[in-house]
Amino acid sequence: MVEVWRGCALPDDVFYDLEADVWVRIDGQSATIGMTDVAQTRMGRLVQLSWKAPGKSITRGRPLAVLESAKWVGPMISPLSGKIVANNRETFESDIAAANRDPYGAGWIYRITLDNPSEIDLLAVGATAIDYYRHIIDLENIQCYRCVD
Repeated sequence: MVEVWRGCALPDDVFYDLEADVWVRIDGQSATIGMTDVAQTRMGRLVQLSWKAPGKSITRGRPLAVLESAKWVGPMISPLSGKIVANNRETFESDIAAANRDPYGAGWIYRITLDNPSEIDLLAVGATAIDYYRHIIDLENIQCYRCVD
C-alpha cells in the first residue's frame, strides 16, 4: 500500500534509512536503493548525479553518489553495505529527472548484493517510517510534487 501525505508517496513495502532519506527494497540477498519522495522534493529537479560502477563495494553510512540540483548539492548516503551489481545510469542519462518523476520505480539509483543482511534491522519500515515522514512533512511544510516537462 502507498499512503499519500501532502502529495508525498509513502510506500509501506520498502525499508527507509530515515537519516539518509533513502528507501530500500529487499529481494533475497539483494537490494534496490533510491531517494524518497520527500528527498526528491526537498532537492528539487535533479540536474546531475555522480555514479559508482557495478562491482564497487559500498559501506553503510558512506557516500553512495553525489546529487546535484539547482538548489542543492550533496551526498546520497548508503543505507547498507554491499557490492553494486547495477546502476540506473542509462535511465538518468535519457531522463535526468527520473527520480523526480517516479522515485520508487523508474527512479531507482542502485542495485546491490548485501554484505551484512543484519543491517536491514537498522532501517525503518511500515507504520514507524510512515509516521516519521508524516511528522517531517508537516513540520517542514513539505508539499511533494512531480517534475513535468
